[in-house]
Amino acid sequence: MSAIEIRLASRPHGAPTLENFDLAEVDVPAPGPGQLLVRNTWLSVDPYMRGRMSSAKSYAPPYEVGKVMHGGALGEVVESDVDGFAPGDTVLHGLGWRTHAVLEPKHAAKVDPDAAPVTAYLGVLGLTGLTAYAGLFDVAGLREGDTVFVSGAAGAVGSVAGQLARARGAKRVIGSAGSAEKVRWLTEELGFDAAFNYKDAPVTDQLAKAAPDGIDVYFDNVGGEHLEAAIDSLNLHGRIVVCGMISQYNATEPTPAPRNLSQIIAKRFTMRGMLVGDHQHLRPEFLAEVAPMVTDGRLKYSETVVDGIRNAPQAFLDLLAGANTGKMLVRLQAPPR
Repeated sequence: MSAIEIRLASRPHGAPTLENFDLAEVDVPAPGPGQLLVRNTWLSVDPYMRGRMSSAKSYAPPYEVGKVMHGGALGEVVESDVDGFAPGDTVLHGLGWRTHAVLEPKHAAKVDPDAAPVTAYLGVLGLTGLTAYAGLFDVAGLREGDTVFVSGAAGAVGSVAGQLARARGAKRVIGSAGSAEKVRWLTEELGFDAAFNYKDAPVTDQLAKAAPDGIDVYFDNVGGEHLEAAIDSLNLHGRIVVCGMISQYNATEPTPAPRNLSQIIAKRFTMRGMLVGDHQHLRPEFLAEVAPMVTDGRLKYSETVVDGIRNAPQAFLDLLAGANTGKMLVRLQAPPR
């Protein structure tokens, strides 16, 4: 039996293509003493991975050309001589983009498949949900009565952020998305007060109409035109949390700063970037608050599922193009034992 890995074949210039990925069949790795062999069952593809495909210095080291990529994954323990882990256990780890992974126990976290659907631990109950939670409450300091605007609101993080804002007493929650179907999902199923398709008209005009009294918090997943629009609509002492800027990830030239950034003086707003790794201390309270909301259906989530590791590169390209609603996941077919 062989294992499959997805490797970075070359660094993209502009938007990635399938030619930037290689698929390799290799022997199933053998665990050493004190290690686990895990057969992956689910992989996560996420926008931040685009940055790691380039050689630019960032908060995480770039993927190496010719080497297997990695990211969030769920899998089943196949071999273990480590206390606390047994064959059949389901674990969460960071060595995705492959069918099999050898892990140190400290890099594997057991999850209970009976407590929630396992894929929730890659999304709404994992780093995705924690990102929304920390961004709203720790970084932006959401207050009851705030008006909140979330860009990329039909994505994995944005859809959770909007619902959490509503649950914590936001006066009005507004989202942007890239299709009429996603807009309907936000307003009819997730409880957003208003949403708009950013492709229909200038974002500044649509946001001003949706928030006639301005916004207090902007949760930014997109950057670019969305960020400028949010600054225009921001109220005095508003707060911007910058989680992502997907509109700029494929830029081949430096992108301009928001052309209206000078409003920061008169409005005295704050703008702060965030990485979820800085907020791991919030995980216990996040799970205590959010897990019951997921269990009883107060917090809804969606998953876009692609089957087969061979299709992981296309799933990633589709994610960057906005083809997903909620979390984009790759389901691996269990190989014969």
